[in-house]
Amino acid sequence: MRPVPHQDFAIRPAAAGDLPGLTILYQHLNQTDPVLDRALAEERFSTILAQPGMTVFIGFAGDLAVATATLIVVPNMTRNGASYALIENVVTHADHRQRGYAGAVIGHAVTQAWKAGCYKVMLLTGSKSPATLRFYENCGFVQDKTGYQIRRP
Repeated sequence: MRPVPHQDFAIRPAAAGDLPGLTILYQHLNQTDPVLDRALAEERFSTILAQPGMTVFIGFAGDLAVATATLIVVPNMTRNGASYALIENVVTHADHRQRGYAGAVIGHAVTQAWKAGCYKVMLLTGSKSPATLRFYENCGFVQDKTGYQIRRP
């Protein structure tokens, strides 16, 4: 059973002033990724904030950004017009793991997807770690489809 976040934990959509905390969080996602140039990071973050159907949720322990997940709601013409959603860039600050923060942020994102009328929420992970896979299963995800991707050479 995952721990429940402490009472000073709150989740909200990212806003313009959240870029510094989000940048720190993303460094805990892929440690080998280069840190984006500040101007490029600001431009991309502004684009993300303005993108309809895309929300970056940040979990805060007090004033500190400790977990995040991005929810993308995609309009659809099948399934009676019901949208579907993707969750991407799930990360918890390494110093704040095993406290239920990521599970709470994912749960919040899934709830928002249901409120938006989505019929499913998808999430991919590159992790093969049994603990990570169990974590996503504990969040309610089922590994019953085959995922494919193609990356730019």
